[in-house]
Amino acid sequence: ACAGELLRYRRSIEAEDVLVFADVKKKHCSHAVTADVSTAEMAKAAEFFLSDGVVLTGRATGLPTDAEEIHRVKNSIDLPVLIGSGVTVDNLEDYMTADAMIVGSHFKFGGHWYNEVDESRVVKFMDKISGLRKQ
Repeated sequence: ACAGELLRYRRSIEAEDVLVFADVKKKHCSHAVTADVSTAEMAKAAEFFLSDGVVLTGRATGLPTDAEEIHRVKNSIDLPVLIGSGVTVDNLEDYMTADAMIVGSHFKFGGHWYNEVDESRVVKFMDKISGLRKQ
């Protein structure tokens, strides 16, 4: 997407309070084109183009995000870093340094994005994250 065009549109509709997060090295793009650019460098570019935060994802829907990448990106920019895929109750500890997590597939029956939400999975996840926050 074109950052300038998007930000101008946001201003024109008087929606500056709507945040724009950049999905850097997103899971559905061609990594061959950006193979020589690190995720931290992509995040710096997003910051330069006035993104309100960045989203890190795994290689495909539901696949985990590289936990080490979070640290590299957080150390290179002054924006919120969100995890956009692969967070589960079993790897939650790996992502607690993120500013936020987008959890979808894990909350569905069988962990499949196309299923309905399984309330028991949500409760188990939220119980665990509550415990981790108290530590």
